[in-house]
Amino acid sequence: MNAPAMKFAVSMAKDAKFESGLRPFLEYRELGIKHATNGQFKAQVIRVKKGEDHTSLHTTGLHQHRVNFQMIFILKGWIKFTYDGHGEHTFGPGDCCLQPPGIVHNELDCSDDLELLEILSPADYETVALKK
Repeated sequence: MNAPAMKFAVSMAKDAKFESGLRPFLEYRELGIKHATNGQFKAQVIRVKKGEDHTSLHTTGLHQHRVNFQMIFILKGWIKFTYDGHGEHTFGPGDCCLQPPGIVHNELDCSDDLELLEILSPADYETVALKK
């Protein structure tokens, strides 16, 4: 294995900082994995921003991520996706989904209290919006 050595990383809930990211109605807490793995992986908690009327923004449009690995695990609330070739799926607390590299999908809706864990590789990737 020629990859650079991974570093020890800790992300404490009491020190959590959520920031803006890919979607304007969501906020993201990076868990320190990107730095610790030299960009090989990213782990983040994603949640709906509090205090905004964003009901109409809960859809993302058809898109795909240029990743080698993408997994979501629902911590709180629910989220509904449609996946090319796999139909609609609604995920709730404790549900997990491995989204294969490049799968075309669309977030259709989510609860206002949604929180999920997402793990990706590589940490930096491209998201491609697709026309209907």
